[in-house]
Parts: sequence; C-alpha cells; structure tokens
Amino acid sequence: MVLQRLWVKKTMVRKFRLAVFISGTGRTLKNLIDRIRAGQLSAEIVVVVSSVANVVGLQYAEGESIPIEIVERSSFDSFSEFSDANFSICRAARADYVVLAGYLRRLEIPKDFENRVLNIHPSLIPSFCGKGYYGNIVHSKALEYGVKVSGCTVHFVDQEYDTGPIILQKAVEVYEGDTPDSLNDRVFAAECQAYPEAIELLAQGRVSVKGRVVKIAPPKDQKRGDSDIDF
Repeated sequence: MVLQRLWVKKTMVRKFRLAVFISGTGRTLKNLIDRIRAGQLSAEIVVVVSSVANVVGLQYAEGESIPIEIVERSSFDSFSEFSDANFSICRAARADYVVLAGYLRRLEIPKDFENRVLNIHPSLIPSFCGKGYYGNIVHSKALEYGVKVSGCTVHFVDQEYDTGPIILQKAVEVYEGDTPDSLNDRVFAAECQAYPEAIELLAQGRVSVKGRVVKIAPPKDQKRGDSDIDF
C-alpha cells in the first residue's frame, strides 16, 4: 500500500481554500468563520453550498460576503448528477478541500476529490454512526447504551456513511443525568476545537494516509508527542 501525502501546494503562500457544505443552522460554519477571523485557522472559505434553500446557516455566509450556492437533490434526476453539480462548484471555486458542516446528503466522491472531503461526526467512530445517525439521535443512542465516554470524530469522506479514514478524535465524558441536549452541548464544544485543528494539520501538509490509517507528522522543528496546535 502506497503512503499518500495529502494534497497541498508546496509553494502555497495563499490561504487554504475551503468549500463548506451545510444543510441547516450553520453553527459549524460560524465556528470556522470565527476561527479564521481570530487568526487561528490558515484558511479562507471560498464558497458555501447548501442542500436546502433559505436555511439559517446561510446568514453567516452572507455576513462575510461568501458566495452561496443552493444545490437541492430534488433538482436532479440522479444521485450522480446531484454529486457532479456539487463538485463542479468546488472545482470552479478552486477549493483545496470540501468541509461538510452539518450537511445531511450523501455524495458520490469523484477521484479528484478522494481524501479531500472532510466530515465531523458527534461520536467516537465506529460507535453510533452510519446512515440515520445524526444530531441528537447519536447522543440518545449513546445514553441508551450507557457509554461513559463519547466525543467527536473528524474523518475523510468516502462513498459510504462515516466509514472514511479517521483524522482525529476528541473524547467527552458522559455524566450521570446527561440528556441528549446536555451531551450535545459538550460534544459540540469539542467539535469546535477538533474541526479547525484537523483543517490546520492539512493546511500544514502534515497529514498522510496509508490504507485507512491516517498519520500526523510533527512539525519539522518539533518532536512527535509535543503539542503544537492550540485551540
């Protein structure tokens, strides 16, 4: 199996270009915008694509004058045509990576975007994931099962739900008396750290994939195991 060093322009002086896909409130989009504005994320959002028209999350893109595209599944005869339309937008915007941010549609990942589409899931994959597992459904199932630790997972997107290589995970303790809402709040706080951290690692060219195993290289001037990205 060949070790794949992920796609980063070696002479890149511009910021990492992101296409962010949403379907609802846009709170993950807002977090990314806030991190970029604070200088904590070496990226720019070049387009926001929504699978639903008039969702609340679009206001964050509008507030930053980010181009918006609406691509609804009902407008296309086939799944492939729907996917092609989405990635055509990303190519036109010259996006380095696609960031799914509460996006609730499955996509057919074309070859040129293999390991260039990211998602964050509100559990420690492979637990409580797959088709139908999103939002508070995930937290309800975790509490019903009685887990003591939950968390979030940033992963590459492949052709199935939540099965792509894992980039990083953050654990969140489950408390007695937790409800899906209270657990959701703490997991989302972890997501707000994990997603920018994963994107920053990609922007630094430190992520490689072998099979389904992701490896994170330390900075050239730092030993492995030391913490270097502060979120």
